[in-house]
Amino acid sequence: MTGYPSDITRQQFELIRPDLEAARRRTRPRQVDLYDVFNAVLYILRTGSQWRQLPHDFPNWQTVCGYFCRWSEPINEQGFSRLDLILKKLSLKVDDTWAVRYPLHS
Repeated sequence: MTGYPSDITRQQFELIRPDLEAARRRTRPRQVDLYDVFNAVLYILRTGSQWRQLPHDFPNWQTVCGYFCRWSEPINEQGFSRLDLILKKLSLKVDDTWAVRYPLHS
């Protein structure tokens, strides 16, 4: 997969892997790498691209969109989603429109 400025490192991903895997609803083996899916979500958030315009080196857009919807559901009484909490855990600054404002790599 081609690297994009919005990508996080594998080391950063390992910090959030348990949080992402906790959202799993099925028990069959996963067909995609969550690292690639999460980076695709970050690409969409950063660029504001349409789902169908997601570059082809990411998993297909329907799969990424499905994960995004699942991760965006509120999970606590304050209304925060799993994605909100993960972005905060990674210390990524986002605004209310989900646009990532600052580079992800140092």
